[in-house]
Amino acid sequence: MVIFKSLQPPINLPTDITTWDWLFDSEIGAISKIPENELAGYQNCLTKERVNWEQVKEYSIYISTALVKEYGMQPGDTVSLFSQNSIWYPVALHGAVRAGGKVSGASPAYNVEEMTYALKVAQAKFIFTSPGSKDVGFAAAKEAGIPKERVFLLEGNIPGYPTIHDLIRIGKNYGESEQIPAFKIPPGKKNKDVCGFLSFSSGTTGLPKAVMIAHQNVIAQCLQIQQITPESHKKVLAVLPLFHITGLVHGLHLPVLINAEVIMCPTFTMSLMLETVVEYKIKELLLVPPIVIRLVRDPIVDKYDLRHVERFSCGAAPLSEEILQQLQKKFPQTGFKQGYGMTESCSCISAHPPEKFDYKYAHTGGTIVASTEVKIIKDNGEEADYNEPGEILARGPQVTMGYLDNGQATRETFDADGWLHTGDQGSIDHEGVILILDRIKEMIKVKGIGVAPAELEDLLLGHAKVEDVAVLGIRDDYSGELPKAYVVPKPGLKADEKLGKELLAFVREKKTRYKWVKEIEFTDEIPKSASGKILRRILRDKERTGRKGLYVRDTFGERANL
Repeated sequence: MVIFKSLQPPINLPTDITTWDWLFDSEIGAISKIPENELAGYQNCLTKERVNWEQVKEYSIYISTALVKEYGMQPGDTVSLFSQNSIWYPVALHGAVRAGGKVSGASPAYNVEEMTYALKVAQAKFIFTSPGSKDVGFAAAKEAGIPKERVFLLEGNIPGYPTIHDLIRIGKNYGESEQIPAFKIPPGKKNKDVCGFLSFSSGTTGLPKAVMIAHQNVIAQCLQIQQITPESHKKVLAVLPLFHITGLVHGLHLPVLINAEVIMCPTFTMSLMLETVVEYKIKELLLVPPIVIRLVRDPIVDKYDLRHVERFSCGAAPLSEEILQQLQKKFPQTGFKQGYGMTESCSCISAHPPEKFDYKYAHTGGTIVASTEVKIIKDNGEEADYNEPGEILARGPQVTMGYLDNGQATRETFDADGWLHTGDQGSIDHEGVILILDRIKEMIKVKGIGVAPAELEDLLLGHAKVEDVAVLGIRDDYSGELPKAYVVPKPGLKADEKLGKELLAFVREKKTRYKWVKEIEFTDEIPKSASGKILRRILRDKERTGRKGLYVRDTFGERANL
């Protein structure tokens, strides 16, 4: 049996405490070891509003008490966070976790249909939203059956809706002696058995599913990344969304452990990000490929002095060799690190340690993180040796619990021996470096965000003029991939540009922007197996040849920003 092990020393993993106790109520947490005047915290780059870890702890205690005593929250209840980046996002998150809840982050780009789906799947009992997301949040909460009094605002004031500051005041009014005790791991269970977070992923196939992330998973991943994080990493640029697994680990939890200031950008624009990097002299920039591409191509970058930047960190999707070379040329003083993983692995399976920050390793996924094993399964089912390609399987304390109320999908992705089947094809060399070669799984990665083909197929099949459809990803220099739909029109209907534009507009109306179909190609038949499974491989092969039938491209969403 060929099992590749981490080159890092094993982590010292606590197994009997929650993320709350670990960060805020134990000797491990930053606030137990550092004077209050030296504590880092969460800060808004625009308003300069800030809360340090001690304030986060205090406010979260009050919020947990208010949720339980005033609003009836029970251990295991799901609290949805539907907002852009805000310093009050982690305060609500830690408060809900302290009360024993599960926290489910949702993209602020969701429309009502998508947010309703997320609330229902996560079985949310409470929702926190913000002025920019309120209309969708309020409508989705109503559709999902969440009472108005359980809809809270993270920021702003709207008559009839309690705010996070109202919760803090309510909790505080109970007095110090009447605060609820923090939720504890139940007797007979470990923190790997208790779900603390839900994050949506398409996994290897199908519609978005709620990944159950245990308290252990987050703790383990933070310890694994801490091992390979330089001591100088004391400022974190939180430009990536907090609802994403990267935000959950690298923006909301790891900084508390290492006492690093989190500078949050509520919205993304290139100028705001660059101004923030310069103002706060941030040395490491955690980004996704579309932003890196703009760093080397957008002329606005030349207006800013970025000579203090020491390192770029990237994940979510591969970067081309051409872009990496341009990045090194433009910023010769920098190094580069990358993480490889997925929501189901609570972020990283592998990442670059400091000794491999050199650009010669930039095209790889780095080395296996601590206390983690990897094996590669070849097409014939045998285990691969060094430099032999196959599907990547990973096992470690960061591998999550499975999918909420979806036993079949859980069994397909997480096997009985604890191995996570990633759906990615790769290999490992003699230095222990993982190289990602291709994706076996169906999910389309648009600017690093997963889009499930099945979700778009279900939508288009609901159109009165569509007989059959298959969706797959096509390459795009800017976004990595974009969805393309192969469509069989209803019998008797003409496949023409008018119908194509109608279907493109239909998707634009129903789905959030990064899910918009870029191209529709009409075809007489969708290739399928005997069991009815779409044979996307045949469509991908056809796409590679460049031969197309009648097709219509969407120019409305050209170069759309998320």
